[in-house]
Amino acid sequence: MANGLDTQKLDSVFKSRPDILEDIHKAADSPLRVQLFNNIANFIYEQTGDHSAGSSLKRRRVDIEPSHNGNLPHATEKTTEKTTVEDISNENILLEIKDISVSIPQRKKFELCFTPKHLYARIPGATVPVPGIAYAWKDIEYAFYLPVPEKSQIQHNYILFPQNAFSLSKSGTPTEDPLLFTVSAGAPKPGSIGGPNAGAASAVSDSYTTLFNWALNKCLQAAGNNVQMVAADPAKFHSKVRQPHRPKEAAVHVKAFRGSKDGYLFFLETGILWGFKKPLLFIPLDKIAAISYTSVLQRTFNMVVEVFTGESGDDETTEEIEFSMLDQEDYGGINQDYVMRHRLQDRSMADQRKAKRELAENAKGKKEAEGEGEDADGQAVEDGMTELERAQMEAEQQLQDEEDEDEEDYDPGSEGESEGSGTSSEEDDDDEDAAEDDEMEEDGDLGEEE
Repeated sequence: MANGLDTQKLDSVFKSRPDILEDIHKAADSPLRVQLFNNIANFIYEQTGDHSAGSSLKRRRVDIEPSHNGNLPHATEKTTEKTTVEDISNENILLEIKDISVSIPQRKKFELCFTPKHLYARIPGATVPVPGIAYAWKDIEYAFYLPVPEKSQIQHNYILFPQNAFSLSKSGTPTEDPLLFTVSAGAPKPGSIGGPNAGAASAVSDSYTTLFNWALNKCLQAAGNNVQMVAADPAKFHSKVRQPHRPKEAAVHVKAFRGSKDGYLFFLETGILWGFKKPLLFIPLDKIAAISYTSVLQRTFNMVVEVFTGESGDDETTEEIEFSMLDQEDYGGINQDYVMRHRLQDRSMADQRKAKRELAENAKGKKEAEGEGEDADGQAVEDGMTELERAQMEAEQQLQDEEDEDEEDYDPGSEGESEGSGTSSEEDDDDEDAAEDDEMEEDGDLGEEE
C-alpha cells in the first residue's frame, strides 16, 4: 500500500522531519490513508511555493508585491505593478475569522482573511476582498492593541498602520487608511474560525486577544516584517482621572480634542497615538522635537507636540500638532511619567510661550497668572477664563457692591451715585418729617381738649 505514496513531494515537504516521514510510511496501510497523506503533501507543497516550472506563472501572479506609490529609486516596471483585488483573491487563505467589527476604513462587520501575503476584509459569503481593505504584511509599519475607552464591557482595538497611512506634515495627504477593528474579551463563537490553519488556531482561541496576537505575529514574521504589537502599559503610564464605569481599573488614555474632534491620547513606549476617529494619528518618539503646554486654565490645558516632518535625517523642518482640553489631573503623569522619562524637550517656557501660566502653580490652586492674554500663535483670546471662573468673579463683585452700600459712611449724595439712589433716600427723609408733623398736630389737639 505504501508504494502509492508520492514520495517525491513527501520527501520535499518533510525533509527536515525524517521521523514524520517514517511514521507516514508505517501508517499508510490502506488506500484511504495513502490518499490522505498524498493530499496533505500536495497542500503543504503548494503553500510553501515549492512548485515546478509548469506552475511558476501562477506563483508569480500571487506573489506580486504592492508598490510604494511608485517612488522606489530602483523600481522597475514589474515591481511597480499594483496588486489588484483579483490578485489577492487568488492567494490561498490560511485563516479566516468571521463577525469582526471593523471601524476604519468602513464601519461594518466583515470576515478577516489571512493569506501568505495579505490581510483583507471580505463581505460574508463573498469570494473577493472589499476594495480598500487589503493590506500587504510587508507594508505594515506600526501595530497596536489598545483598550476601547469608556465602555462598561471590556473591548480592545487592533490598529494596523501601513507605511503610507498617515503623514505628520499638514501638507501631506495619506494615500491609505489604517485598519481598525474591535474585539471583545470573550472567546470566538463556535464556527467563526475557518481555513486550513483553523486547527492550529483553536489551540490559541481562549479569547479573541490570544487568537489575533498569534495570527498577526505569525503572518508578520513569515513575511519578514519585524513589527511588534504595541500595547498600553498602565505601570508606565496611566491617567489620574477616575473611570466611573470601571473605578478599580486605571485608564491608559487621556481625553483630548484635536481641532473640533474629540478623542483619546495614548502615551505608548514607541510614541503618542490619537484616536479613534479619522484621521488616526501616531507620532513616533523619534519624530517628537519638543512638548509644550499652553492655554492653561483652572481645569484644563492644551498640549502642543512639535514634530519633525523632514523626510531625511538632515532636514529638521518641524510643525506643531495641538491637542486641547486635557484634564489638569493628567498633567503630572504626562510631564513626569512620559515627557521626562523619555527625555523629551519641554519648550513651554520658550519665548513664544512665556506669556502662559505655569501648570505647576495652577495645579496648586493658583487661579490667575500674569500675561495670559495671548495664545501660542500670538492671537488675543477673550479673557482666559472659563465660564465657572467668570461666574464666580461676577458673584464676588456683586457681593462686594452690596457690602459697600451697607457701610455707615455711605453718602447717597456723593458723586458717582445714581439718581435713583438719591431720590429714594430723599423720599425716605420726607416720610419721616411728615410722620413727626402728624405727631405734633395730634399733641396740639389733645392740649386744646384739656
